[in-house]
Amino acid sequence: MKAAVVFEKGSTPQYADFSEPKITPGKEVLVSVKAASIKNLDKARAGGNHYSTENDAHQPKIIGSDGTGYLEDGTKVYFFSKKGTVAERVAADKELIVIIPENLDFSVAAALPNAVMGSAMGLKCKADIQPGDTVLINGGTGITGKIAVQIAKLYGAGKIIVTGRNEKVLQSLHELGADEVISLQADDQSFQQKVKDLHDETPVDIILDYIWGHPVEMILKAIKGDGAFSHTTRLVSVGGMSGDSIQLSSQILRGTDLHISGSGLGSWTKKEMQLLFSQIIPEMFQAAVNGKIKIETENADIKNIESIWNAELPSGKRLVITI
Repeated sequence: MKAAVVFEKGSTPQYADFSEPKITPGKEVLVSVKAASIKNLDKARAGGNHYSTENDAHQPKIIGSDGTGYLEDGTKVYFFSKKGTVAERVAADKELIVIIPENLDFSVAAALPNAVMGSAMGLKCKADIQPGDTVLINGGTGITGKIAVQIAKLYGAGKIIVTGRNEKVLQSLHELGADEVISLQADDQSFQQKVKDLHDETPVDIILDYIWGHPVEMILKAIKGDGAFSHTTRLVSVGGMSGDSIQLSSQILRGTDLHISGSGLGSWTKKEMQLLFSQIIPEMFQAAVNGKIKIETENADIKNIESIWNAELPSGKRLVITI
């Protein structure tokens, strides 16, 4: 069969022949793949640079971590596989499959779940979002951040605040449900004051963070307690685009009711993963069908994997490889 294969660590995937998948009876099912999205996660894993693969011995492998296609009985599904997904046929984990609504496009269904994992899991499982909560999405102008705005709205957030550097995208987030936007292009003092003013007006319940680094340091300084009773704020780290570490003053921890956690591979429990596949993703697929969640894709045929792999994509679009 044909597949997108990385033959050497760090090399560009090639459209090549690969052995047919071997199915583990009772644990896996065969999927005829129609589409698979390519995320930063997939590129890092393909290059052996992700924390989940850095100790693995490299051997030729199919790229991708999830996708969409048909089961042997014709059922339309989204699936997850550790054996790679950008191939004509894949052995998929039987427990990690979601039926796709008939009127939902394969490409959209392939692109949406990763962004859902990067937003809904943090909001629902780590931050325990409640109707009426004030949510601050730090670094919300990327693909996952835009989905986070829409999901926070679906989950009943009372107020959504978004920070970001891309001014054009930042302003467009009002259309997706953002109530306030704060530019990370502003000077530190102006940025912190804006966050402080909004926090004083409507205390922030949840900070969903995609960039970490200095922006988080500024936000935490802005919400720091003043010695009186403080509001409980739950900070969930999802990404680290602005750096992998921060300086955190012990005074902030002593003076603020701050709960810090992370949301990503390794932090989710088995129960949470089951919830993702049994409830969260199906809900978001239906929301997409109903027009309540939108995600843009840039589709490319698997035959063109080498040329598209490092290509610059239109802002805000998820690359989807079609088969």
